Amino acid sequence: MGETAIDYFTYKPVRGAPEAAAAIFFIVAAILVWRIGRAQAARWMYILVGTALAEGIGYILRIMCINHISLGLYISMILFLLLPPNALALFNYKVVGEIARQSNVRPRHFYLRPKFITWFFFCSDVFSFMMQSIGGSMMAHDNMKVTGKWICVVGLAIQLGFLASFVVVAIIIGRDPQYTVICGPRQVNEAAAKRRVMWTIHATTGLLYVRSIYRLAEMIDGYGGKLYSAEWAFYVFDFAAILLMFILYIVFFVGHNFSRKANRFEQV
Repeated sequence: MGETAIDYFTYKPVRGAPEAAAAIFFIVAAILVWRIGRAQAARWMYILVGTALAEGIGYILRIMCINHISLGLYISMILFLLLPPNALALFNYKVVGEIARQSNVRPRHFYLRPKFITWFFFCSDVFSFMMQSIGGSMMAHDNMKVTGKWICVVGLAIQLGFLASFVVVAIIIGRDPQYTVICGPRQVNEAAAKRRVMWTIHATTGLLYVRSIYRLAEMIDGYGGKLYSAEWAFYVFDFAAILLMFILYIVFFVGHNFSRKANRFEQV
């Protein structure tokens, strides 16, 4: 007999859920393309579109794994569902970095410099991404499973640490009235616009933190552990958390505050 999905997942994956998840994320990507294009928002906002598409592909790979499992498919699925949310952290870093750059405030501390906010946290995100990629690939091989697991754990722990540091920087910028954003449609003043943008950043970062803690706990619990084998936990703390982030990005769309129509909104 050939290998079955249970041999890899350690449980029988539910059918219907990954199909629905894939469709939802592709719809989310289409909505974001429409919103970004209509607002003539900065091109870096397409980070959200790419992430939604990657999530959709991850769930298509999950469907394929349920139907015809193979090692290559399983590794691809792990990577597509584990790594793309890192780009959402990058998006939030970019938003706060752009606020600092646009405001033309002389920073009191080096960590408030626009380039530092954008590139320091970007590099931390790439480093965490690479560690999780390497670890996730290694976990698919029996002789490297334990090493790969702990590489992933370190990568996720690093991400959590930098996310916490980013929250501190975002709070400082959010509370300082010198930092402003351009008003979007139906936003009465710059202060109200800034509150809306910063609320979106804090809410989505909080959800990303929850998702990262779940992934970290899953890795520590180990392959075949109680958390790894609980499919409901995956859909609650990974799928639902990421989907809620996208809903917030769509409902509280910040593209109007970073429009290409204004010359001052060029990329760092």
